[in-house]
Amino acid sequence: MHVDWSALGRVAAVSLGVTVAVVVVFTFGVLGLSRADAARDDAGGDGAAAASGRAQAGLCFLACAAVVAYGIYLIVPQFH
Repeated sequence: MHVDWSALGRVAAVSLGVTVAVVVVFTFGVLGLSRADAARDDAGGDGAAAASGRAQAGLCFLACAAVVAYGIYLIVPQFH
């Protein structure tokens, strides 16, 4: 049996990179929700800032969901 260590290393590196990227994008989504909540709680809060924060959060969470859905698509053979 022969193990292609180069290919295994590439898979590990890509997996680590995608994992870190998804965590960072999710964190930006939580930051957007936090900004929207802070703008709503301010006296005379800025509606545009709250809407911008919600839009940021929505896009980030949608991107995370797309990455997860693509991973499931790759794993489950019935989807091909």
